[in-house]
Amino acid sequence: MQLTMDEIINAVCINIAERRMIRPTEVTVEMLWDEDLGYSAHVTVQGRSWYINQNALIEAIIRYLDQEYRMRVFADQITLDLTDEIIAHIAQ
Repeated sequence: MQLTMDEIINAVCINIAERRMIRPTEVTVEMLWDEDLGYSAHVTVQGRSWYINQNALIEAIIRYLDQEYRMRVFADQITLDLTDEIIAHIAQ
């Protein structure tokens, strides 16, 4: 299985919204990749912004897969990859 960058962004928005008790539409996410730092995302909520690392991205993906697809997935089954965009491969 594979998640597109849009689905990864949705996963992060939903995860942050649940933690902050706001609507997912109030969260903006920009996916990032850096040769030295790896995968991360720039998150903005109500005028405040911060970065989340790859581990936080994978945690959001795990929760998203559980909620949206009813799939029980562990962190070691998820691989982020950069093609034309950032995607997540899910091993089953």
